[in-house]
Amino acid sequence: MKAAPARADWVAHVIRIRDARDETAFAELFAHFAPRVKAFLMRSGGDPVIAEECAQEVMVTLWQKAHLFDPSRASVATWIFTIARNKRIDVLRRQRRPEPEELTWGPGAEPDQADVLALQQESQQLRQAIAGLPEKQRALIQQAYFGEMSHGEIAEATGLPLGTIKSRIRLALDRLRHAMK
Repeated sequence: MKAAPARADWVAHVIRIRDARDETAFAELFAHFAPRVKAFLMRSGGDPVIAEECAQEVMVTLWQKAHLFDPSRASVATWIFTIARNKRIDVLRRQRRPEPEELTWGPGAEPDQADVLALQQESQQLRQAIAGLPEKQRALIQQAYFGEMSHGEIAEATGLPLGTIKSRIRLALDRLRHAMK
């Protein structure tokens, strides 16, 4: 069995890919690193099929972005496994955030007038309910929901303790819930 090339040889392989699109150099890098990347991804909790696909993507990235490799900053192995780590993160993000449903193009159907009227009435009822809140609660609701401020940002802006902010908002939401029934 042929021994794996030394670190300097891997650098030479990447340079050959970068400069000459050398398929032999790529094939040797692929044969050495693809199974190791797949094993790394599987050890990180990846599904074997996804790990295989990810390993393929890593090697495609190596082929396409060989010009970005800088041997003074990292070894070839470090560079490849960093790409693999980033691909794995991308896959996890995609799994946590599913693709949105297909959007339809063009104008949508006109809403039912009864629905429009009901929404207008609910909006008016909500405005009245918010106006009926104690000033301290109303101000916090407006900052949190209309000003899109986080509880921490509100605490920082008002100087109130975070627990007080959360309690007042919780009380206000409870009152609004009862008012909207």
